[in-house]
Amino acid sequence: MKRFKQVFTLAAVVLMIQAGMAFPLMSAEKKADAKPAAAKAKPGDKAAADKKAATPADESSKKVAIVNGTPIVQADLDRGMEGVLQRRARSGAPMDEAQLKTIRMDVLNNLINRELLNQESKKQKIGVTDDQVNDKLSKIKQRFKGDDEFKEMLTKMKMTEVQIKTQLKEDIAIQSLIDKQVVEKITVTEQDAQAYYDTHPEAFKQPEQIKASHILVKVDAKDDPAKKEEARKKIESIQEKLKSGADFATLAKEQSDCPSKEKGGDLGYFGKGQMVKPFEDAALALKPGETSGIVETQFGYHIIKLTEIKPEGIMPFADVKEQLLQYLKQEKVKTELDSYLASLEKTSKIEKLITQ
Repeated sequence: MKRFKQVFTLAAVVLMIQAGMAFPLMSAEKKADAKPAAAKAKPGDKAAADKKAATPADESSKKVAIVNGTPIVQADLDRGMEGVLQRRARSGAPMDEAQLKTIRMDVLNNLINRELLNQESKKQKIGVTDDQVNDKLSKIKQRFKGDDEFKEMLTKMKMTEVQIKTQLKEDIAIQSLIDKQVVEKITVTEQDAQAYYDTHPEAFKQPEQIKASHILVKVDAKDDPAKKEEARKKIESIQEKLKSGADFATLAKEQSDCPSKEKGGDLGYFGKGQMVKPFEDAALALKPGETSGIVETQFGYHIIKLTEIKPEGIMPFADVKEQLLQYLKQEKVKTELDSYLASLEKTSKIEKLITQ
């Protein structure tokens, strides 16, 4: 099932990127008046106009593509690149010059696709209310610790809140267009999901998992020896109570420092690689119903009780049906969206002004 989940997530991300919904990707320059400065000059201002014309244009306003007469500028491309590069950096994935060029062209193509969809949404006169925009902006602001952090992001992106609202209004209109022209026309049946499940058993393999509970007495690496000794004595006292027949779940609720104490210490199911190694090794060494000795990890002292072992197998169709239906629909949406974009491209004039 792990592989299926990865594919499902990838499909959702690809769909979002293909639609050009990455936030934020708009520049002030794109909305600027396209008339040349000389055309606005008053009589007698020719010398000033000539001097301005001789000054190199700001790099951020340099056109990198034109879609039906609307420019996409370097600032748009830079913002798109920054988001992708930040995600790559967080993943720790290395990147050479060839990969960088590929990413740059992918970002440019996504910007072009977004502009095509934006223009089409306007042709179809898709309306967006201020309430819709404000609601979307409010949800974005909730991702930040406060208004100051949000404003700091605006400064880094060289954007204003007005520009972001314009961006969001376009995003909502584009999503409405995609829903109308693509999503609402697609259906996926339970029979489709069953057929995929039957023909892709490898995607639904589930490795062996165990279910365990624990009692934790926290110890911080910065704690002094006296505090660590106090924690050690506490876990030893809990261990003695368990040996005397005390109920594990009750002690967990009363004594554990882990949020799992609300469920009697129950951690649910987990497989190899999901817990820190000392904890995992101790848990995997147990048989159902057995309780470990005192286990020390970076979080403190634990006592672990193994409650169940779930052997490797294929996940039941009923357990994955809903997620599978969503996955198959998103796959169809991606395919149909590609076709829809191709149809828009055929009737559009697109100029790419960079090649790498």
